[in-house]
Amino acid sequence: MSAIEDSPSPKKYSYPRSIGFIISNEFCERFSFYGMKTILSIYLAAKLAYSDDDAVVVYHVFTMLVYFFPIFGAMIADSWLGRFNTIVYLSIVYSLGNILISVTSIPSLGIPPRAFTIIGLLLVAVGTGGIKPCVSAFGGDQFKMPEQGKQLATFFSLFYFAINAGSFISTFVTPILRQDVHCFGDEDCYPLAFGVPGILMITSIVIFICGKYMYVIKKPTGNVLVQVFKCIGHALSRRRKVKKEMKVEHWLDYADDEFDYILINDIKAVLKVLLLFIPLPVFWALFDQQGSRWTFQATRMNGAIGSFILKPDQMQVVNPLLILLFIPLFEVAIYPALRWCRVIRKPLDKMILGGMLAAIAFIISGIVELELEKTYPVLPTSGITHLRMYNGYDCKMTVTANLDNENQKFEIEALSAYENKNIQVNGQKTVSYSITGTNCSDFTPIENNNFRLKEQEAISYFVYNGSIEFEDNSDKSSNGFPIIRVLKNFDTGETLRFVDPSTEIEELVINNNSIERYDIKPSMYNVYIGQKLVIGEQNLELGGVYTIILNKDKNGEYKHKAILITPPNSVHMLWLLPQYIIITMGEVMFSITGLEFSFTQAPSSMKSVLTAAWLLTVAFGNLIVVIVAETKGFSRQSDEFFLFAGLMVADMVIFLLMTLKYKYVSVENDSVSDNDTLNLSETPNEKKGIDNQAVISDEKPN
Repeated sequence: MSAIEDSPSPKKYSYPRSIGFIISNEFCERFSFYGMKTILSIYLAAKLAYSDDDAVVVYHVFTMLVYFFPIFGAMIADSWLGRFNTIVYLSIVYSLGNILISVTSIPSLGIPPRAFTIIGLLLVAVGTGGIKPCVSAFGGDQFKMPEQGKQLATFFSLFYFAINAGSFISTFVTPILRQDVHCFGDEDCYPLAFGVPGILMITSIVIFICGKYMYVIKKPTGNVLVQVFKCIGHALSRRRKVKKEMKVEHWLDYADDEFDYILINDIKAVLKVLLLFIPLPVFWALFDQQGSRWTFQATRMNGAIGSFILKPDQMQVVNPLLILLFIPLFEVAIYPALRWCRVIRKPLDKMILGGMLAAIAFIISGIVELELEKTYPVLPTSGITHLRMYNGYDCKMTVTANLDNENQKFEIEALSAYENKNIQVNGQKTVSYSITGTNCSDFTPIENNNFRLKEQEAISYFVYNGSIEFEDNSDKSSNGFPIIRVLKNFDTGETLRFVDPSTEIEELVINNNSIERYDIKPSMYNVYIGQKLVIGEQNLELGGVYTIILNKDKNGEYKHKAILITPPNSVHMLWLLPQYIIITMGEVMFSITGLEFSFTQAPSSMKSVLTAAWLLTVAFGNLIVVIVAETKGFSRQSDEFFLFAGLMVADMVIFLLMTLKYKYVSVENDSVSDNDTLNLSETPNEKKGIDNQAVISDEKPN
């Protein structure tokens, strides 16, 4: 019998049953995270009354923390609690944050919404950031390497699918829960929209714990990042003490009295790669604005597609959908074509091209914004006030007022309004006025009355049996809905009911005495007082701001007129597709290539260090957005978009110059060690989940 026949057959390992629990846990957690994050910007602006700039700041500070806390999560898992306990404990923190945000959004509870929402977001950031470097690595722990290398590659494909499925479904569903469901007396339902992701997070914990007795649970073995910090700290400290007496080739060599030369050389190698990471945060500053600035941009656009209305925050679903399409397309067609054209010669060329695509996407978003600005209302600025006078009578009136330091006379038709958007006021001033009517049977002339004007404010007066003064606002809603205000010349003690005739659903109820602004679902409405139809087929379009003057005469008959204060959204939301497509192409070239470059150019022992540094580039990118938003240096959003585009171009030019001096390290096809598996983490845009697959199987993601 031959030696081959005598040799024992290699042991076959069955696929770990525990993987089903880990994959299900990841799906639920990603559903929770992206579901909450998708609607966050609009919630901050529409419900918590943050300005767009302040909402952007809160959103990006939260995102920054999400990518900052993985460093501590990895340290806790590898040095103290182990991966299983870290995932369980921080998932509980995570779910508490979700529950707090959902409960806080219930208006009837009276919980201070801003403070407790911020606390909830901090808990979510600690939770999701802390478990980020643990879940995929814990999945890798379930396999015996290198015998189960192919099975491990299958796991990461499933893991990648779970991330994208959770992201795609939640990004589409939670805006529907937010907008199309009514609860707690509101025309929307943020408690449900935040609550469903919270329930999914609790479900993920239950699923994960149920698989405990099937898991391979490894004890903490220490975190290489801690050793790196200690080595660098010791080298710097010793350098100050013995620099004159001791000459070395590299400053890290000062640590050779306490640290192994292999560790020192590995750190030297990784520092060369980290140097190239310095320009990378700018890309993430652009990319992560899909959930903030681009979402607010979508609120000012028309999302009607036939009878279906695309929600502004639903546009974010384009990214995970395109990622699934682009990854194989780039590998099969686009990259070969770019190599044939000699556009791409080295791996880092892909990242430069990806950054340039992000700049192009922001140039497009700036051009779209220029078109949108044509539909924006003119708001009062420094030294200017706006005045509107609404005529509540069914007859013409003539007004004489001392505007701009001279008497001016103007007429207001029946049930109409006068508007002046260019009255110069420094501080505040009182203006005298008189009103006479033409053929007004129930009108009493007004002589030598006064109204006030205030700088940077829009003041309105409703004239009927004594003027009603109120501060006006012509700005569009934060969620893209039309806004309605009703001014009435009567008080019957009954309410106005806005009913959608196509569904017979009562979409809005207004107290008869209210002059407040209300946002309402775009539709054609019949308006009732009691059971009496007073307004028929009033069309309220996306983004429009309307004031309806409602008059009741002595015979009990109703007349009305709808005044368009701000025109509805006219640019369709699908015009955002080019910028989403291009920035997703840029992401595929930038993110995936960057991860592959990092892992192939650094020593195996330093993979977790590179992962932590890569996540920090995302954190610092969001910090850039916070700084720009906090400066409030742009009166036009288009200017800010063009600034980011220019910053990205300049950044990639610097990156290009840095790459010219970089010497690539040859890649060896060594099998992946246990230590490599232990230090795996998700990609910065965690929907991808592909850096792990690239490291484990040495295959390009597909």
